Amino acid sequence: MKKIKSILVSTIVITFLSCGGGASDQPANAEGFTNLENEIKNEFGDSAYFTDIFVSHDSSIGNIVSLTVTDAPETLKMTQWNLAKNSWTQSSEVVLELPEGTQAKDFMFQLDKKISLTKVGELIEKSAKKLEDEKNIKNPKLSNALIKMPKNGDITKMEYSITMKPENGGTSFRFYYALNGDLIKMDY
Repeated sequence: MKKIKSILVSTIVITFLSCGGGASDQPANAEGFTNLENEIKNEFGDSAYFTDIFVSHDSSIGNIVSLTVTDAPETLKMTQWNLAKNSWTQSSEVVLELPEGTQAKDFMFQLDKKISLTKVGELIEKSAKKLEDEKNIKNPKLSNALIKMPKNGDITKMEYSITMKPENGGTSFRFYYALNGDLIKMDY
């Protein structure tokens, strides 16, 4: 019985890997970014704190994720990590310096219902549609997306920043959205 379970588990893992199910291979949409968020949570835990998450997308490489994370904000120590080709590597360690009378958590966020990569994926889709409808750009692609805590720690000023570009190159368009998904501005 154990041998059958082992074979079954091995078959499922091989099937998953062969289908390109890794985080780097996820499409730049709501479903793909939900999977990307799940990968981040699997790697760093559901209760991890971040100061920034940056996702760049290249059609030949896939998603490249850079983030700064900690599971213990009170230590003021964070680590920077990169995900490329489905492999996480630590790039550096960071020690925060805070204004007197503040707490580290005031300058960090967690991936939850209020801040999520699923929302970023939805906004990528919304941005692409806006470019197709208003600028007549066919099949715009994600260049990068950024979630970053403001330096002053005011989470009400936090934004999602999404940069889109035409499929065959050209002018990039940057969209800024409030956390609730309202468009703040678009520029190029």
